[in-house]
Order: sequence, then structure tokens, then C-alpha cells
Amino acid sequence: MYVKTVLVILGLVAFVFTLYIAQGIIIPLVFATILAIVLHPAVSMIIRLKVHRVVAIGLVMLLTFSVIALFGTLLYSQASRFTESFPKLVDKFTQIINQLIFWTSGYFDISANEITQWITNTKNELIGSDEIGQTIVGVGSILAFLFLIPVYVFMILFYQPLLIEFLHRLFGENNRSKVSEIINQIKTLIQRYLIGLLFEVVIISFLYTIGLLILGIEYALVLGILGALLNLIPYLGSIIAASMPMIIAIVTKPSPWFAVLVLALYIFIQFIDNNYIVPKIVASKVKLNALASIIAVITFGALWGIPGMLVAIPLTAIAKLIFDHIKPLQSWGFLLGDNLPD
Repeated sequence: MYVKTVLVILGLVAFVFTLYIAQGIIIPLVFATILAIVLHPAVSMIIRLKVHRVVAIGLVMLLTFSVIALFGTLLYSQASRFTESFPKLVDKFTQIINQLIFWTSGYFDISANEITQWITNTKNELIGSDEIGQTIVGVGSILAFLFLIPVYVFMILFYQPLLIEFLHRLFGENNRSKVSEIINQIKTLIQRYLIGLLFEVVIISFLYTIGLLILGIEYALVLGILGALLNLIPYLGSIIAASMPMIIAIVTKPSPWFAVLVLALYIFIQFIDNNYIVPKIVASKVKLNALASIIAVITFGALWGIPGMLVAIPLTAIAKLIFDHIKPLQSWGFLLGDNLPD
């Protein structure tokens, strides 16, 4: 009994260590697999029209990435307006910082030069040669990541029959029907979850944009869309999403109360999102309880960073679905679920 427990623990440690070491290979595959599952119904529909499989996959991918490119162009055109006025915003922000330094030095009886020197030293520590090198490496990794995903998506869609047949043979002929059932349920779960996320992004973008327009905050559209996209990153995303329009409000508005109103707006929309949109539109698709979701996000975030946070919920939901179909693991599936016992 003890030997079996030790072996299970060692196996889990080795599995987690492998996930961490091989994240550069695993993360693009995970994102590509999720995207391939979403695109599969469209590919199957075109293939049923007697179109060659390669052509069908190419058409679906071309349409998908064209839509993404159009959305990116729209976002870029809005962001370019922000970039053009960025120097003015920096000058204004610098004036505010100088006023804040003058007020702090007078209120706390500290020399303004000491405060300025501390800010300069902190900036130099944050922006060093090592950090610049890491930034360059990070940008290169992102570009490689973006290049690999379309390739993986095409290959997964093309070899989908082979991959499914491999799973059938791996688990034996006796389990063929159960394996097919699990695969179909995973497809349905991923498709419904991502559709729910898409609806959430659209609704949150609309609410953010309308609220910022009412408050008269500049660049409301781009800030609203970016805020909705950042909202997909648990915990950290909503903080960044709120900080950007608050800074714009501080720089462009005569009163700091506008920044407070922006913060109140984002808190109110977050309340709506967390209590109505996510439970009804997103979380209802995955059937995970809040505790399991939080632990999953923290765990995958520690393993893979922000990409891990993005895929934590669907991967945990897939694990729950598999646990529910394997009798020795059904108790773990129950632990992850949202059904409370009587």
C-alpha cells in the first residue's frame, strides 16, 4: 500500500516536472488542439460537400485567420491614434509626477532631489541589460509561438482520423464506444466553452466602451476591447484593464475624480461579469466549482505563466470529464464538480 502511494506521488511529481520543462512544446500544442476542435465542424461540413480535405482545411483556416487579421487591423487603427498622442500624454504625466514629488517633499519634509534620485535608481534597476535581453527572448518566443500554432492546427485537422483511431487502439476494442463518447463530449465542451468566452468578450467590450464614452474618456473603443481581452487573464488581467483608462483619465481630465469613476465603473462591470455573465454563459459549460477553478488557475499559472492561466479552466474541465468516465477516478471528478451533496 505504502509502495503504491509513493509510486503514485513520484509519478505525479515527474508528470508536473515534465509539463514545466516541456512547456515550449506543450503550450502551442494545447492551444492548437483547442483551436482545431473549434474549427473541426466547419472542416467536416465542407468535406461533406465533396471538397478535398486539404482544401477544406485551408479554406477554414484562411477564413479564420482573415477574421483575426481584420480584428487586429481594427484594433491597430484605434491604437495608432493613441500612439500619435502618446508623447503629449507622457509630458502631461511627467508634469503630474513633478507636482506629486513637490507635494510629497513638502508634506513629508523630504528633499525633492532625494525622491527624484530614488525614482531614477528604481527605473534603472527595472530597465537593465538583463531585462532587455529577456524581453528580446520573450518576443522571439511569442513570434515562434504564433508561427507554430497555424502549422499545428493544420496538422491536427489533417491527421484527425489517424489520431482518433490511435486513441481507439490505445485503449482497446472493448473500450471503443466509451473512448468515442469521451472524445465527442470533449469536443462539445471545448466548443461551448469558447463560444461562451466569445460572448463574454463581446459583452464586456460593449459595457467597457459605453461606460468610458459616457465618462468622456479618450480612446474608449480600444481601451474597452483591450480590457475585455485582458479580462480573460484571471486576477491580473482585470487589474491591468482598469489601470490603463485610469491613467488616461488622470492625464487628460482636469479632476482626479474621473479616475475614481473609471475604477468604480470597472468594479461594477466586474461584479456583473463574475456574478451573472461568467456563471450563466461561461462556467455553466464546464461544470467546475469555484475552488477547483481557482486552484487550477493558480497551478497552471505557476507552471506556464499567463498562457497556463488561459487554458487552466478548459484543461481542468477535460480532466473532470475523463474522471467521470473512469470508475476508480469518479470521486476526483465529483471533487472538481459543482454538485453539492444533500
